[in-house]
Amino acid sequence: MAKLDRRIEKTRKSILDAFTKLITIKEYSKISIQDIIDEANVGRSTFYMHFETKDDLLGKLCGDLFEHIFNPKLNEEANCFIESTSLKHKIIHILHHIREKKEVVKGILSSEGSQIFIRFFKVHLDTIDLKINEEIKSIPNSFLRNHISGSFIEMIRYWIKDKFRETPEELAEHYLKLLPNGLK
Repeated sequence: MAKLDRRIEKTRKSILDAFTKLITIKEYSKISIQDIIDEANVGRSTFYMHFETKDDLLGKLCGDLFEHIFNPKLNEEANCFIESTSLKHKIIHILHHIREKKEVVKGILSSEGSQIFIRFFKVHLDTIDLKINEEIKSIPNSFLRNHISGSFIEMIRYWIKDKFRETPEELAEHYLKLLPNGLK
């Protein structure tokens, strides 16, 4: 059974790696399932055993990234960029990972795949306990989180266009200054 599990994991990794490579050189909308299976060197039925659609594959890629970033045991990680579980340090951590995977993120955010990225970010943002002051308590939580995630994605797009000139710490500082006072 363990041998089968390793083969399944190896095949999934091969498909994910192929997709990750393709998204750095091709627009998301122009990547076909055939491109992915050719790059991964797997059959069509093998691909469909693991993923129903290309969107599922992108969802897995985004999910893995955000599950890591928003992991409550993050401080135990050896090469961790985060100093605390504050919103500021989570944002810095996210930005470090985005800079590390900048070609993949560029590929995702420059296409209709950005909606999947945004959806996963919003879901994981819900896991952060935002410290909300009285001034903004009247704003519906869903509106506030939508605003935070939308402006975050636009900040990433800006950073990409600006060729990642600012450090993650500098960019997080700019971003947090623009958030309502009760969220730092």
